[in-house]
Amino acid sequence: MPAEAAAPAADTGRDERRGAGDEATADTPGRSPDTGHDTPPGEGHDLGAGATTGIGPDGGRDASDDGAPGTGTGTGTGTGVTVDGGTSDDGAGRRGPFRPVAIRTARDAVTAAALYLRWLGYPDVRRADQRPPSGIGLAARGILAQVDPTVRPASLRDVECLWLTAMTESAACVYFSLAGYAEDALARADALGVPLFVLDLTGTPQPVNSPADDLVAVGG
Repeated sequence: MPAEAAAPAADTGRDERRGAGDEATADTPGRSPDTGHDTPPGEGHDLGAGATTGIGPDGGRDASDDGAPGTGTGTGTGTGVTVDGGTSDDGAGRRGPFRPVAIRTARDAVTAAALYLRWLGYPDVRRADQRPPSGIGLAARGILAQVDPTVRPASLRDVECLWLTAMTESAACVYFSLAGYAEDALARADALGVPLFVLDLTGTPQPVNSPADDLVAVGG
């Protein structure tokens, strides 16, 4: 089944994005035995403990995943680093335009989030040491990110678990969801100051709350 049928359509209005999860549908969604979430788009991409997302333990390409979109080369410099679709800055501290990667599979969603984090100013993106209760965890110096590529809106529990994990590591946090967020999750994220983004099918994260707007404006 094409991935576009499993993911919500991209939109431009904030109010519509905030309710995007309510309209997300799939013909025959499966259930993941690990997380209880719907099976993400892109058959054959296991998001369990052995998942390959194209991001190796050091933040670069995973050698076992040569067919996946690249998520970075030379990620330790932090200045002028091109990562197959985005440049962290232009060498003078200014961010260039973000160049996304289209989302067709669950792996693409993780790649898009990693690219965006690097564009925001977090060059050392890697898989998080601690696996989140759902989705895929990413980490960089000073920040934890959770990417949910399923067709189920992120829940209040998802947001709270990310925030608590970040608190224990004295880090900021950010959430990327393909299917939007439940209303109580949106309210809780606002109260906790957790930036929330919805991934549209072009691979461009769209901010859906004020903390996300602030993160985009200030960067990492």
